[in-house]
Formats: sequence, C-alpha cells, structure tokens
Amino acid sequence: MSERDIVREASPRYGSDVLAELLAQLGVEYAGFNPGASFRGLHDSLVNYQTSRPIQTILCTHEEISVALAHGYAKATGRPMVAALHDVVGLQHASMAIFNAWCDRVPVLLLGGSGPQDSSLRRPWIEWIHTALVQGTLVRDYVKWDDQPVSVQGAIESILRGWRLMRAEPAAPVYIALDVTVQEERAPDTVSVPADLERWTEQAPVQASPAGLETLAGWLTAARRPLILADRVGRSPEAVAALHELAELVEAPVVDLWNRFNFPNTHPLDAAESPGTLLRDADLVLALDVVDLYGVLWTTDANNVPQEFALAPDAKLATLSVSELLVRSWTADYQRIVPVDLNLVGETRLALPALVELVRERVATASGRAAADDRETRAARLGVAAVDLRARWEAEARAGADAAPISTAYLALALREALENRAWVFANSHLRGWARRILPFDRTEQWTGSAGGAGVGYGIGAALGVGLAYRGTDTIVVNVQPDGDLLYCTSALWTAASERLPVLTIMWNNRSYYNSEAHAERIARFRGRDADRRGIGTRPESPLVDFATVARGFGMAAEGPIESPRELPAALARGVRAVSEGRPYLLDVVTGVR
Repeated sequence: MSERDIVREASPRYGSDVLAELLAQLGVEYAGFNPGASFRGLHDSLVNYQTSRPIQTILCTHEEISVALAHGYAKATGRPMVAALHDVVGLQHASMAIFNAWCDRVPVLLLGGSGPQDSSLRRPWIEWIHTALVQGTLVRDYVKWDDQPVSVQGAIESILRGWRLMRAEPAAPVYIALDVTVQEERAPDTVSVPADLERWTEQAPVQASPAGLETLAGWLTAARRPLILADRVGRSPEAVAALHELAELVEAPVVDLWNRFNFPNTHPLDAAESPGTLLRDADLVLALDVVDLYGVLWTTDANNVPQEFALAPDAKLATLSVSELLVRSWTADYQRIVPVDLNLVGETRLALPALVELVRERVATASGRAAADDRETRAARLGVAAVDLRARWEAEARAGADAAPISTAYLALALREALENRAWVFANSHLRGWARRILPFDRTEQWTGSAGGAGVGYGIGAALGVGLAYRGTDTIVVNVQPDGDLLYCTSALWTAASERLPVLTIMWNNRSYYNSEAHAERIARFRGRDADRRGIGTRPESPLVDFATVARGFGMAAEGPIESPRELPAALARGVRAVSEGRPYLLDVVTGVR
C-alpha cells in the first residue's frame, strides 16, 4: 500500500498537525527531505494526518538535493515548496544549496527540526549536540529571515511571516526551526489556522518612482542608440512581455545576460554580438535587474581582470531593480558599486508596463520621430549582423558532425534536432553559451537559469525540481549535466527514478573539472610554466566514471558513454523517446574540454 492510499486522521491533535494544515492551506504541494528524527512529528503529520489539501513528500538522499530541488521547482512554477532539514547536521549539509538559492533570489521554505529548547526535556547525547542556540545562526547571513518559535501559536505566526517575507521581491529562502516539543505535544484547543490567510501573507510589490519613470521615458525616446541589459527580468512573464514591447518601441537591442530567460533569441533585436561593442556605441544604457553591472560594463583580459570601461563618456546609464533592498555583508553577492545617472528601485513586473505606456505617449512627438530614424537604421544594421553571426555559429556547430571528440557546439545542434516539434525546457547549463546560439529560446519557461551562487552540486537537484513542476505534461526537461557537478550529488538520480520525473540528463562529460583546468592553464602561461600539465589534479580519469552504470544502479534507464558524433543523434532520439514515455533517462556524452 502506498502512502497515498493511507486513510489519515481528520482532527488535529498535535502541534505538527496544525502546522501541516497551515502549509496545505498556504498551497504547499510538496515537501522534499532526507528524513530526520528532529522533524519526525511534522513527517508523521504529512503522512498520516488528513489535511484539507494533500502535501506529497519527496524522498531525497541528501539535504543539498532537497533544497536544490525546491530551488528548481520555485523557478519553474513561481511557487515555493518546503525543504525539511534535520536539525543542526541536516542544516549543515544543506548550507551550500541554501546559499545558491539566496544568491539566485529564489523563495524556499526551509523547515528545520530542533531538540527541546528546554534542556531538561532533551534526550541524552543526541538532542544536546543537535540543538543550537539559535539554529538559524548557521545560515543567517544567507537567508532572508530565520526564527525558532517555542509554541504552536508562535510557529503558526512564524510560518505566516516567513511565507510573506520569502515571496516579496527580492525573494529569498527563509529558515524556521521547529522545536520537537512544538511538533509533538498536543495542540491547545484555542490554536488553529487563521481563516483569512491572505491578510497575513500578501504584500504589495514595490513600484519605482513615478517621477523617475517619467525621466527614463524621456531619455529612451530621445536616445538615438539605446541599449538594454536584462538579467533577472525573467522572474516574471509580465515583465518579459513588457521588455519585448519596450525594445520594439525604441528599437533598442537587448543583451540577455541569461541568469533567467529575458528576451527571445529569435527576435531581431536580440543582441547576438559582444556587449562590449554595443556598449561603446550606446548613448543610453538601461540595466534591468542586472546582478553584476560592473562586470558587464568593464572589458577584461585573459585572466578576467577588468581593463577598460566600455561605456562611452557621454552616455547615460539608468538602472531598475530591487537588488539593493537585500544586501548583506557576509558575502559580496551585491558586487562592485557603479555610479549611475538614474537609479530606480522597483519591481520590473510593475515598472516596465508603466514605462512602456509612458514611452508610447512620447514616440509620436517631434523629438521622438527625430530619434526614431537613427534607431531604425541602427536596428536594421544590427539585425543583419546578427543573422550573419548566427549563420557562422550554425556552420561551426555542423562542422562538428565529423570531428572527434564531440564538440560542445555540435552537442547543442544535435539536441536541437532531437527536440524538434516537442515542448522542452532547459533546467541546467547552457553549454558555455552554445545552447542559446543554436536552439530557439522564445518563451519564458524554456530556461530556468543558473545556480546563483555557483555552488557545485546544484544541477541535478534543480533539474529534478523543474521535472517535478512538469510531471504529467508532455514537456521534456533537459538537464545538461556537467560531470564534476553530478559527482557531488549523484544519489539524486534515485529520486529521479523513484518519482519518474520527465528529465533527460545529458552528461556534458569532458572528464575534467574544466573550470579549474582553465585556471590552471592561465596561471601556468602567466608564469611561463608548462600549460600542458593543466590536467593534473583536475581530471577524474583514473579510473573513468561510468555514469550510465551509476544511473542504472539507482534504477534509472541510461546509455553511454557516447564518444562518436555519428552515434549522438540516434542516442539522443532514444533518450527523448524514453522521457516522453514517462521514464527519466541519462545519456553519457563524452565531449572535448573546450
């Protein structure tokens, strides 16, 4: 008998029953966790108590996987899920994934367990070493808020506050440690879930200054060479649609920095060429939800050291984001400060539609028409150049059909052809830009973005979260999986198989921790040393990992290693077919390191 067949008790009796009902009424659909004694009360309530809406448990084999899964799910759906963490030790395991979600500004409801704060109630040894004062200290610098309530009523209010805070932009995880006594003791009859949850949880979004939007609309209308930089606009489909309209109104090329999907690469205004060239030409740059503006505006040398400011001296620079509303000192994920001519604080999902209307009113004026001719001529020139550049990329990718080892460009091309006429979403890795050069990305949901904190081990867990969002649909979730990244959380493959998630895992297997190998090559060349020794200490090749065998060991269908480009199309077709039939599939593709 499965857990879904169990007849659950109807009346709340324990603290964790009340909290499970609260989560159900908030709309939580899933709780992912590696089981732990410190939240056994909540676990029991999720399994045995009959909540008004079912909450499905997702068994994960490591806390980092649980949080990454919730991270990917939230990006794919816009809805948070629960990641439950076993007291101190589970929280420590989860910390890297929490940091990723923090840097990526994604809401995750982290519910920890804790031994009794009343030390006289603690069991010997284990509840002493697994109880902290306070537990949230461990992750406080990279969650939006944390709490450790000591009563059922306090826990209800804590979860309600956390639900509101984590979803308000800029979004981020929150952590709430639930004392075992709160979970396991009988709930007072006077305590219940509030009937009017929206009054407790909803918060109006932040709109940018109306005067500032008026100023920006005037600048955009008058600009002859405007440029738009977009980074996390794709958190909201409404913001993406408004960005599309705005770009067309002022004929501004859009540089999609791709921390999210921001702009269709099939659009003539998609900036295919290097941002540096466009920046030097621009008379107005509008940066929308840009994470690292300094990094975009400065050109760098081979060692990624900033060398030259790319923006013309007389160009105006305007920014619009909510990033400065969530700045902490522990890690500088806020990046280097940049002086700007207009710094607007507000959510792009509200500000961009308002800006579009303001610009629309101005483009028909005399000054608007005067600038329009220059913009149209420039946009046409850039469009022709982009078509030529994309043709060169296509030719480079096709040249890989007869070259060994399999090139990253050819892998992108073969994936495009295997996915033709199917609904798909990329959940992890863009193949060093080749995915966006070769595949047609024209919808918000097709790319869920990167890790945020660059923590290795993110990919497979996040892809499973996206797979959970698309389970039961005909969409194929593509997990382009770097080999080194999978080695951190290989056991996530078990969850993929157990939950039958529609994830096609393509091992991007260059048999190297290539990022470190590239650094090893740069430093050796800089010091005049032997760069051919860059693979020492960076290549897990003795012995080689047989990823298909590993996947089969976890109950997943798998194939590979595929080393010949001629074998790749048929192998990808088999993988696509398997996932379309409801089976997760891993295909190990061995590529060159470059």
